[in-house]
Amino acid sequence: MKPGFRQSMAWLHTWAGLVTGWVMFCVFVTGTATYYRADISHWMRPELQAAAVEPGVAVERGAAYLKVHAPKAVAWFVSVPQAERPLLDVYWFDSFETPIRQATLDAGTGAPTTVRATQGGDFLYRFHYELQMMPGLGRWIVGASALVLLVALVSGIVTHRRIFSDFFTFRRDRSAQRGWLDAHNVTGVLALPFHLMITYTGIVTLAFTLMPWGITSAYRGDELRFFVEAGQSPAWRAAAGRPADALPLAPLMARAQAEVSEPLEMAIINNPGDAASTVVAVFEEPKGLAHRHPQVVFEATSGAVIARLGTLKPAAHVFTSFLGLHEAHFAGPALRGLFFLCGLLGSATIATGLVLWAVARAPKAGAVPGFALSLVRGLNLGTILGLPIGIAAFFLANRLLPVAMNERATWEGAVFFAAWGLAAMVGLARPYARTWREMGAAAALLFLSVPLVSDLTTDRGLDFAGFDAAMIAIGLTLAWGARKVSHYRGPARLRAATAPEALARA
Repeated sequence: MKPGFRQSMAWLHTWAGLVTGWVMFCVFVTGTATYYRADISHWMRPELQAAAVEPGVAVERGAAYLKVHAPKAVAWFVSVPQAERPLLDVYWFDSFETPIRQATLDAGTGAPTTVRATQGGDFLYRFHYELQMMPGLGRWIVGASALVLLVALVSGIVTHRRIFSDFFTFRRDRSAQRGWLDAHNVTGVLALPFHLMITYTGIVTLAFTLMPWGITSAYRGDELRFFVEAGQSPAWRAAAGRPADALPLAPLMARAQAEVSEPLEMAIINNPGDAASTVVAVFEEPKGLAHRHPQVVFEATSGAVIARLGTLKPAAHVFTSFLGLHEAHFAGPALRGLFFLCGLLGSATIATGLVLWAVARAPKAGAVPGFALSLVRGLNLGTILGLPIGIAAFFLANRLLPVAMNERATWEGAVFFAAWGLAAMVGLARPYARTWREMGAAAALLFLSVPLVSDLTTDRGLDFAGFDAAMIAIGLTLAWGARKVSHYRGPARLRAATAPEALARA
C-alpha cells in the first residue's frame, strides 16, 4: 500500500482491476451481446418460421404434450410463442428436489420441433452471470468480481484528478504506456455513468446469492413465502391427493387476457390432474423499469379466480426496477443500441486496463520478463482475444454441426470452450508480440467467415442481414487491430529497439 490517500487509491485501482479484470471482461462481453439475445437465438435457428397461433391454443398444445410425457409432474410450464421466439417451450419437474426438464415443440402442431437443437443467445446470457458453471459457484464468482470492480471504478475516479480533461487527450506517440493509459481513460470516462450503473445493478440482482442470510433467517428456508409476501409469486397450494378433471385451458387464458392488456407469456399448471390444481396466467411485463409480471391465478377444476398479482411491495418494486434497468427490458431499439455501445466501451475499458498493467511493467529491451508478467500477458491474450475466438467458433459450430446430432446444443458449447482453451494455450506458449497479431488475425477471419458459412449452409438470403453486418463489423475491427499491432514500431524514442522488442512494449 502506497503512502497518501490518492496513491493508496491508485494502488487499489490497479490491483482490484487486475484480479477481477479477466472475469469481468468475459461478463461485459457476453452481457453486451445478450442485449440482442433474441436476435442471436433467431439466427441460430434458421429453419424456424413464425406461425400465427392463438396463445390459448398454444397453451392447450403444450399441456397435451405434458399430459403424455410428464403425467406425474409437480408443475407444468408452457411458454407461449413470441414474435422473437416462435417456438413452444414446455418445462416440468417431477419433485422439488429434481431438476427442471424441458422440451421444445412446434407451435403449429404441438409435436417436437425439427429445428436444430441449440441454446442460442441463452448460452451467452447464462455465461454472463453463471460462467456456465454450477449456478451457485458461478454466481458467487461473478458477484464477488462485480463487487471488486465497483471498488476499482470508484478508486479510479479518485485516482485520476484530471479524468475529464484527459478524456480529450490521446498521446499515443509519447510512450506505449501513455497511449494505453489515455485509451483506458477515454473508454472509461465516455460511458462512466453506464459502467457504475451496470456494475451496481448487477450486484443488486445477485444480492440473494451473495447475502442470503436475511431470507434464511426470517423465513427459515421457506423462500417461496418470501416471494409470495413480496407480491412476485402466488401462494402454493398443496396437492389434495385426489384426481380431478381440469377445465380447458384456452378459455381460462382468454378470461385472463381480458383483464390484462399485456400479451400472455406463460401458463403454469401446478399439481396437474389433482383436485387442488391451479392455473396461473403470466403476462409480459408492462413498459417501465420494474421487472414484474402481472398474473391471474385460477382454480383448475372450477375456473374461479383465486388471486390477481400486479402490484409489488415497495422493496420488491425497487429490486425489480434495478433488475429491469440492468437488463434494459424497458429500452426501445435506439436506447438498446446505446446500451450495447456502452457495453462495448466497458469491455474496452477493462481490456485496455489489463494491457496497461502489462505495458507499465514491461522489461527493458533485451531483458527477459518474469513469471508474473508472462502469466498476465498470457491471460490477457487468452481472454481479450481468446473469448472472441470462442464466440465466433460457437456461431460457426451452429452452422456446421449436423442438425440431427445427438446432444447438439451441448456440442456447440463444447466447441466454444475448446476454441477458447486452445487460443488461451497458444497465448501462453508463443511469443507475446507475435501472438497478438496472429490471434487478432485469426479472430477476424473467424468472424468474417460466419456470414459466408451461414449463406452456404442455409437458404435464408438476407433474412439475417443485421446479424451478418454485425459479424462483418466485428471482424473488420479485429482485423484493423491486428494490422495496427503488426505495423507498430513504438514511440520515437524507442524506435532504435528491434521490432519484436518494440512490439512487446505495445
